Amino acid sequence: MAILKIARMGHPILLQRAEAISPAQGQSVRQLIGDMVETLSDAGGVGLAAPQVHQSVRVIMFFVPEERAAPDAEEKSVPLTILINPEVEPVGKDTELGWEGCLSIPGLQGLVPRFRTIRYRGVALDGTMIEREASGFHARVVQHEVDHLDGILYPMRMRDLSQLAFNEEWRRFVAERKEMTGK
Repeated sequence: MAILKIARMGHPILLQRAEAISPAQGQSVRQLIGDMVETLSDAGGVGLAAPQVHQSVRVIMFFVPEERAAPDAEEKSVPLTILINPEVEPVGKDTELGWEGCLSIPGLQGLVPRFRTIRYRGVALDGTMIEREASGFHARVVQHEVDHLDGILYPMRMRDLSQLAFNEEWRRFVAERKEMTGK
């Protein structure tokens, strides 16, 4: 296994639609996924898509740590999930704004609208089909990673670019606000 270089915003691979994976690609996909798991762990993120490691194929991985799970979610966390050729569909029309960062856009985060609840499906590494409904952060991270497969970066989804901030400035603002309001 190897830690792969992460493509950053501006690299053309991040703007392309990734290709579907066929069963004939089995061993090379296993190697890629192993390397992606190692890369995600090293980078400290919660999700990664193959285009982010310079591979234009439809593979994503993500997990939801307990502290990021929605308070009313059935699952308090989601273990590392790998999806090959994932598909996402909204459940309803409700959207919500939430802060997102991205390993391909280091040091920044933005306020991004996403569907509140989604249904997703894809093939697991062992060939079984995974189908789930998700809401909250779980839904957000899946939508974010699938966007990478379609050449979309989160700033392209933002409605107001004044809500794009450097992480350290945003943290300072939140800390000052807490100090002033007690919240």
